[in-house]
Amino acid sequence: MSEVVKVGIADMNIVFSPNTIRTTGLGSCVGVIIYDPFQSIAGLAHVMLPDSGIAKTQKELNKAKFADTAIKELTERLLNKGCKKFHLKSKIAGGAEMFSFSSTNDFMKIGPRNVEAVKTALKAEGIELLSEETGGNYGRTIEFDPKTLQLQIRSVNNGIRNI
Repeated sequence: MSEVVKVGIADMNIVFSPNTIRTTGLGSCVGVIIYDPFQSIAGLAHVMLPDSGIAKTQKELNKAKFADTAIKELTERLLNKGCKKFHLKSKIAGGAEMFSFSSTNDFMKIGPRNVEAVKTALKAEGIELLSEETGGNYGRTIEFDPKTLQLQIRSVNNGIRNI
């Protein structure tokens, strides 16, 4: 009997096959899947913001909330579960621009900034990004199966897609 492990906003978790892992409500947030295809283990982080530097005043830093800290923390957790760093691969989805601003201020474009920050953090960890579905102006729900290595992406107007 398999189970769907749910990950909330600014949260992360790990799953072992035959279980799958899912997060909902990806608008400007980015869902990051990091997995070891040889171990059938996957982790998912629901990243809200690009950089933990804005949270310096917080006593307890939520590492899952920020791209720079979430990728590093999720990678460490996977390695602690027996994954090999050189086996790790990734897939991402989300990073939409949910609201249209008349301003050309890039600071307000959280979705694209999140995508860029996630890619930078993955590269810094030496984790190859195999596929992505990012951008647009619509929300997504994603579910990853560590056995089939398929990331299912569901959205209201765009149906279901696997990457």
